[in-house]
Amino acid sequence: MTRIGFLPFGHNPAAPGSQTPTAADALIQGIELAEAAEEIGLDGAYFRVHHFARQGASPFPLLAAIAARTKRIEIGTGVIDRRYENPLYMAEEAAAADLISGGRLQLGVSRGSPEPALRGSESFGYVPAEGQTDADVARDHTAVFRAAIAGKPMAVAAGARNGEAPATLAIQPQSPGLSDRIWWGAGTRATAEWVAALGMNLMSSTLLTEDTGVPFDQLQAEQIGLYRAAWLEAGHERTPRVSVSRSVLPVVSDFDRRLFGDGRGQSDQVGILDGALSRFGKQYIGSPEAIAEELSKDAAVRAADTLLLTVPNQLGVDYNAQMLKTIADNVAPAIGWVSANQPA
Repeated sequence: MTRIGFLPFGHNPAAPGSQTPTAADALIQGIELAEAAEEIGLDGAYFRVHHFARQGASPFPLLAAIAARTKRIEIGTGVIDRRYENPLYMAEEAAAADLISGGRLQLGVSRGSPEPALRGSESFGYVPAEGQTDADVARDHTAVFRAAIAGKPMAVAAGARNGEAPATLAIQPQSPGLSDRIWWGAGTRATAEWVAALGMNLMSSTLLTEDTGVPFDQLQAEQIGLYRAAWLEAGHERTPRVSVSRSVLPVVSDFDRRLFGDGRGQSDQVGILDGALSRFGKQYIGSPEAIAEELSKDAAVRAADTLLLTVPNQLGVDYNAQMLKTIADNVAPAIGWVSANQPA
């Protein structure tokens, strides 16, 4: 494990006790938590994207603000639902945020997850054509987006003289290297192989939309193994990156215990998600020492290079910064992680 980042849900509930009762609170605290995580020595600040909900929906203003306030930490998403996005506008936004950050953008995209809106992306103007699925729309949008950030012509220039071939225009700005920092959130082993064939990095969450009866970490490790094999078979020159997400909640106070319990009885869950039998990974709750021992045995965590820690952002910056510091000091070394603040 070489990198660790945090991944909040971006909740802004108008509920008693919430430290993020408004969207402004959640956004500003996202910036502050990224600054705190960089100071702690973590490697990434990633943000979930959801539409028609009191959560983060438009990541690029937030990512650009974090880029301007930090110097080292990676900034990213986990994940942007490509059904909703105009590919060319997103290419402009992504390149701008990447340039502001100095090349630190790690952009997670995917077909998206179940949402509160019925056919929400159609409200944004993206209606599947006859015979198309939502997944087809997301993959088509992604193909155009990737071509755009790679500098492929996307329009014909105006003003060509008679007899002259019209010039073609690429999206501007361009940010060199961004194409190698696009991740696809894959929920199955087959999708992971598809991702590898196309040359994108793999982002795997706390659930898989399939189940073979084996523990979640083993199924996810199998997914990662198939991805790496498909990457080698495709002949890509660079080394790919792979991330997994985990809910890690160290209990070090009575307040923690009231919120999360003591961690006993935690196990995988199996259920139906979006019409598919799915396996959900367990939460890691308990003392830092117990979590460190348990997490070090997680097959998928051992197989990945990046771990994204889901954090309860509505508990506020101070709480989450302290929780991340506890993990960095007392849990992460057990999985081979070294703080970015440690002298070389």
